[in-house]
Amino acid sequence: MAARSRGREQEAETGTREGVEFRLLGPVGVWDAGRLLGPSTAQQRTVLAMLLLEPGRPVPVTRLETGLWGAEPPESSRNAIQGHISRLRRLLAPFPEAALTTSAHGYCLTVARERVDLHRFRDLVREAGGEPEPERATGLLRAALTLWQGTPLADAAGRWAADVVAPGLEEERLTALERLAALDLRQGRHQEVAAELVALLGEHPLRERLVSLLMTALLRDDRRTEALAVFRRVRRRFAEDLGIEPGEELQRLHQAILAGHEPSAAAAPGGSPDGPSGGPSGGPSGGPSGGPAALAVPRHLPPDTELFTAREEELAALDRLTLPPDGSPVLAPCVITGTGGVGKTTLAVHWGHRVRDRFPDGQLYVNLHGFGPTHGLRPPAEAVRLFLDALQVPPQHIPATLEAQVGLYRSLLAERRMLILLDNALDSDQVRPLLPNTPGCLALITSRAELTGLVAAEGAHTLSLGLFSPAQSRELLTRRLGVDKVGAEPRAVDDIVSRCAGLPLALAIVAARANERPAFPLGTLVSDLAGEGDSSEDLDVFDGGDAATNMRTVLSWSYRALSPDAARLFRLRGLLPAPEISTAAAASLAGIPVPRARRLLTELTRANLATERTPGRYGWHDLLRAYAEELTRLHDSAAERREALHRLLDHYLHSARVGDRLLDLLHRVPLTPPPPRPGVVLARITDPAQSRAWFAQEHRTLLAAIRHAARSGFDVHAWQLAGACWGFLSQDVRSDDQAAIFTIAMEAASRLGDRAAEAHARVGLAHAFTRLGRDEDGESHLRRARELFAGLGDPAGEALCLIYLSVLMDRHDQYADGLALSEEALRLCRAAGDRAGEGRVLNNIGWFHAQLGAYEEALRRCEEALAIHRELTDLPGESATLDSMGHIHHLLGQYEEAIAYYRRSLAWRGGGKRALGARTLRRLGEAQLAAGRLREGGETLRQALALISELAPGDAEALRARVASLPDAPGTHPPRPRART
Repeated sequence: MAARSRGREQEAETGTREGVEFRLLGPVGVWDAGRLLGPSTAQQRTVLAMLLLEPGRPVPVTRLETGLWGAEPPESSRNAIQGHISRLRRLLAPFPEAALTTSAHGYCLTVARERVDLHRFRDLVREAGGEPEPERATGLLRAALTLWQGTPLADAAGRWAADVVAPGLEEERLTALERLAALDLRQGRHQEVAAELVALLGEHPLRERLVSLLMTALLRDDRRTEALAVFRRVRRRFAEDLGIEPGEELQRLHQAILAGHEPSAAAAPGGSPDGPSGGPSGGPSGGPSGGPAALAVPRHLPPDTELFTAREEELAALDRLTLPPDGSPVLAPCVITGTGGVGKTTLAVHWGHRVRDRFPDGQLYVNLHGFGPTHGLRPPAEAVRLFLDALQVPPQHIPATLEAQVGLYRSLLAERRMLILLDNALDSDQVRPLLPNTPGCLALITSRAELTGLVAAEGAHTLSLGLFSPAQSRELLTRRLGVDKVGAEPRAVDDIVSRCAGLPLALAIVAARANERPAFPLGTLVSDLAGEGDSSEDLDVFDGGDAATNMRTVLSWSYRALSPDAARLFRLRGLLPAPEISTAAAASLAGIPVPRARRLLTELTRANLATERTPGRYGWHDLLRAYAEELTRLHDSAAERREALHRLLDHYLHSARVGDRLLDLLHRVPLTPPPPRPGVVLARITDPAQSRAWFAQEHRTLLAAIRHAARSGFDVHAWQLAGACWGFLSQDVRSDDQAAIFTIAMEAASRLGDRAAEAHARVGLAHAFTRLGRDEDGESHLRRARELFAGLGDPAGEALCLIYLSVLMDRHDQYADGLALSEEALRLCRAAGDRAGEGRVLNNIGWFHAQLGAYEEALRRCEEALAIHRELTDLPGESATLDSMGHIHHLLGQYEEAIAYYRRSLAWRGGGKRALGARTLRRLGEAQLAAGRLREGGETLRQALALISELAPGDAEALRARVASLPDAPGTHPPRPRART
């Protein structure tokens, strides 16, 4: 260890190291071989600094916005941050040891700690704290302090660096200087210490630890008169500036000097022979010249629970965050965050009991009442007084001001090993005065808020506590109800787990109710949980009999802390039972601009009343949504609720319509919705890739919106939104979902008496049924839809019905009938001027000619179709026709040509068009087998089977048999492929 320490001292003193270096303790910069490389602007330096404060941990975009612009970032903030990140990536590109990555949680700069001067400083200070040899400890501290090049983050932009981070870093520097001075005194360097401290005390005249060190240095240098003069000046300064007397440590030292005594280990700074990890260093109850009186060790943690369940990963994470690999003590606080009822306090208390041996000098606990049944927030001054009482400070010795009390509190913690559990904090300002400033003591904080300021300024570690998984929820129920009861009713347990939404408090309340009625089956509880469909009753069952175990009350504590606008957005979010919502959708719901919505969503996220699951998308568990729905019914008028829901449905309908027009010409339902309501914000969709990505993200939310629109009297929105989703559902082949929403659409159209809407809904439903293998149901709906279109004089609609009827003919090997239907569809498309439909029908005609053996005619018709598709830039139609042409060449025995056509078709049919790609994969595999590529063809067919089994099970049986036959007849002629469009 000595060799390693000397190496680290030398490295810090020279300031050189191979590879890239990052500096924060002074001007911010990236250095290589002694040369500053950048960043070139103050804002880039701020972003770099925020990433380097937590290397290897994602920094959310919202935190970067706050660091750069404060509470009101501009509308262009996210674009600006992306630009800064891009330029930083270019700056770091030559250095593989520094990786700047993007994830759903933000931006992360992964770099070794020793390449960042701040973390090298902290590691050296930490190592010095565990070094038993004073000379080596002194060398480590000197090496750490040489890393400082001026005011930390001196050239970063914004007030964040100067107001939030720099003060905490300066405190770390001063603490290291004080520890170094104490070690120097122990080694007899009295003159050097006195000279250094005189200048330092001029900068910090009220810092009692520095005064104590200077007085001791002067006394030991035989300068007793000067030591007493220092005390008189400081005492006068305290009286004039603060109106109080100096603290207990200085008073005892002063008395010892007046009495002509050498200060004891308790009175002299750094005098404890036990070093940093020795016993208590004396307290206010000690005599003026003797050792300290024996103090009772405080053990203030609340009782642990024997039923603690399922947080093994989080316990291990707390161990990692609070105990570095080398076993040295830590200084950085640790924050456990999470929504109300998720078990933050339970986890913290359980972990505190588990590691109490690491903190032999005791554990302090205080509930800060940041979120609770009243507005009785516990101020820091009250919490500090509680801690001073716990540390047995006599009332007459407690200073008058908060600053002096905090100084005394921290002095008492010096050289001790204690755990300080700060439970239920409101914000960083409430917590900051309660943090210890010496290694060996750990502050563990729980809060529903994210405490971003504490992370940025004090380097706090964070542990975000999530909801229980279904397996963890069952484990909790098993621990509380017993294996037999849980095992006897698995279906009821599954329902309880689902309705409790993974919230430990909800599960515990339900388990307690079950234990109160042991003779009742769990199914009775499920009936209670289901309620009568009224959201006001959804939370009634989650009432444990007091405020702390009443789900509605617990959630209300977070809600009451919101600003009025954030509270309104939270309430309105309860109007739609959907899993998540985008920023644009939230803006539409509330009728506000997107930047304002983003700020409110950030407020909800920081209060753990929402979770940003991916950038710009926010979710919440079912009990939060039920609570929001209950609140909106109580506080918002029926007219306001309906208007908000109308705006939200307009957002989804008009955004989906824009996206649908970029996807598929064949499955485009003619929609003419009214203009969106004022305040509606549409999603930004400008190309097919963006459209597919938007539909994929919003898929579950769109299904919920369609169902809720129909239930809430928005029938026009219900059927039109289903129609706008058809192109995506067709390409991605979500057949069950397609059947469900077009059933809703058909019922909505029927209530409206809209025959055109009913006809389109029936075609969409028939399309889904044919893919699910329900051919008879599909045919029935197609024939009824054709009748409706004919009655409306809509030849394009009739043609669409005939196209799908021809698909059924193809499936049943009725090729002549399929050709006849297609010829009739072609006539109707041309009469309607439907060029997209004409191209699709020509392709089908070519397909049927090929099935009937007329290959030249088949190719001619497909060439006509291909020309139309390219004229219209109809990529889906072009891909389908290339697939047909591959099939025709296959039947002609031109296998390599067939393979080439299939691959060109797959260039579009991959990615989000998996089902269409599966059918082409099937035909490609057969062509490969026929060409003698046996292994390649077998693998392609197996890929196709996996996709078709998932997406179009009605077509899977024949392919499954084909794949099963491969080992026996690998080169057999392919069966006739099926189905177009």
